[in-house]
Amino acid sequence: MRDASIDPKRFRSVMGTFPTGVAVIATEWDGELFGATINSLTSVSLQPCMLLVCTSEGSATGAAIRKRGLFSVNILGAHQSDLSARFTGTQKSRFEDLALAFSVEGLPLLRGAAAQMCCRVTTVHKAGDHEIVLGEVISGDEMACSPLVFHKGAYGRFQRA
Repeated sequence: MRDASIDPKRFRSVMGTFPTGVAVIATEWDGELFGATINSLTSVSLQPCMLLVCTSEGSATGAAIRKRGLFSVNILGAHQSDLSARFTGTQKSRFEDLALAFSVEGLPLLRGAAAQMCCRVTTVHKAGDHEIVLGEVISGDEMACSPLVFHKGAYGRFQRA
């Protein structure tokens, strides 16, 4: 391997070989709902239960999560690729006409998700053009469905070997 930095397009292509799950993070701030699709979701600790998500620097969802200090993680099921697309880009009406539930804390939960967690922000770190948000998990639940998988720019389904 070379010592020079990798080209961003090449890096994206190389990282695309790593299949990931797909989730929508969401919060409510000042009467408005915010949400974004992510595939950067990692378990960090069991004592206390913590995870990390990454948000684009300057994103409205990231700013609302920092201000509120709470967010939900909705791990999408294989049947929810439409929701993944809906929560990317600049679409303003991301929550319009969606079947939602709300946590005790008032966080939006997407019905039909493979799993859902509610988190309290503990730390935010700047990292390049993103922010790493560490959250302590305060509640979680799961459903019996296959997760949505993202690989090489396309959605797929998990199949046990």
